[in-house]
Amino acid sequence: MARKTLTEEFELDKTLEQPINIIKDYDVFQDKELLDQLRIKIIENILDNKIPENIPLKEYINSEIENSLEGYNLSNLEREHIFNLIENEIHGFGPITELLEDKNVTEIMVNGPSDIYIEIDGKIIKDDTISFINHNHILRTIQRMIQPLGRTIDISNPMVDSHLPDGSRINAIIPPLSLKGPILTIRKFSDHLNTIEDLIRLGTLTPYMARFLEAAVLSKLNMIVCGGTGSGKTTILNVLSNFIPEEERIITIEDAIELKLRQGHVISLETRNTNYDNKKEITIRDLVRNSLRMRPDRIIVGEVRGKEAFDMLQAMNTGHDGSITTLHANSPIDALHRLETMVLMGEMEIPISAIREYIDNAIDIVIEVERLSDGRRKITSISEVIGMKNGEIELKEIFAFRRKGLTQNGEVNGEFILYNYIPKVYKTITSRGISSIDDIFEPLKKGTRKKES
Repeated sequence: MARKTLTEEFELDKTLEQPINIIKDYDVFQDKELLDQLRIKIIENILDNKIPENIPLKEYINSEIENSLEGYNLSNLEREHIFNLIENEIHGFGPITELLEDKNVTEIMVNGPSDIYIEIDGKIIKDDTISFINHNHILRTIQRMIQPLGRTIDISNPMVDSHLPDGSRINAIIPPLSLKGPILTIRKFSDHLNTIEDLIRLGTLTPYMARFLEAAVLSKLNMIVCGGTGSGKTTILNVLSNFIPEEERIITIEDAIELKLRQGHVISLETRNTNYDNKKEITIRDLVRNSLRMRPDRIIVGEVRGKEAFDMLQAMNTGHDGSITTLHANSPIDALHRLETMVLMGEMEIPISAIREYIDNAIDIVIEVERLSDGRRKITSISEVIGMKNGEIELKEIFAFRRKGLTQNGEVNGEFILYNYIPKVYKTITSRGISSIDDIFEPLKKGTRKKES
């Protein structure tokens, strides 16, 4: 029995769907409803492959305009608008084409035909200026996006996670897993690679914090970057990774390639999910294990979320210093607790006390990054692992961001703090010949708290 097409699998009663306005400048067009009807008719013909192959696109659209709107004279601007919409359908990605090209938009979330959200400057807003015609229209767009990537999506494979050629991450999930129809989420990444100077200028961290993190990377401390979804973990990981010396061999391991390192000797590895062709799944854990045989100077794992945590810790404990990874956690101590849980997921009978000692020996620095209520992203804590006490791993903060409240404009008011404390890792950093942070910590030995100017 032949497999059903996507349209057949998720055919909807189109009579239940109302025309949706997609015009951005309401004052320009004489009759938005007529334009909407024309748009829907032409796009439905595209969806159903009803456009004659021997007729040029513009000629076909003009004939549809004349047949559908007899006696109604569209202006040149209105005709151009329709042409652009159809051009986006055929050569782009439908209604979201312009969002993908807009450098200010960092995230696109399609929850339904007229339920579309975007993220700009860290804030999520609903975009009422664009829409899809129906759920099948969303499905067609998803299929157009993932087909060149060698991926497929259907009832037997109702979920896909990959990346577009420009590096943007695409995630799609459809029924039966999604109860309200196809859901499409795209996280875009700027062509401009953030530098530590960019983050200082944006207020993500201070110059002292930046110099400390650079020294930590150069001295090959093992680090975890933790935070919530969309907090900026990958951005921080990118910036930290670019402190690694040019002569070192770096292996990056990710589910979907997002890291963009400037060094020349970088090997990028990407997982493979099981797909319709039933190729064997290749996991983060498989790639971490394989990377140990590739003579790495550094191993950078985009995100640890499962059994691979043990292999990552093992690499850190067996001579692969300077490794960096990220994980989802709401605080530095929560990050270490999550690591414990992930190691236990590995189905190895290891006492929790042994796991904690393993983590204590492996991890040097935990960085917490957070997206604040005003949309800005900040490094809210840099802590070091200082050992074990009463069977628990101990952390001590070196730098922190402390909130004081909100301004009248709704911005988070606060200050960065350098604690009056000499970090344990400072000795490690100086022992490796790095003196770039001496002016930060040496005055603290005399009991004088060092303030940033």
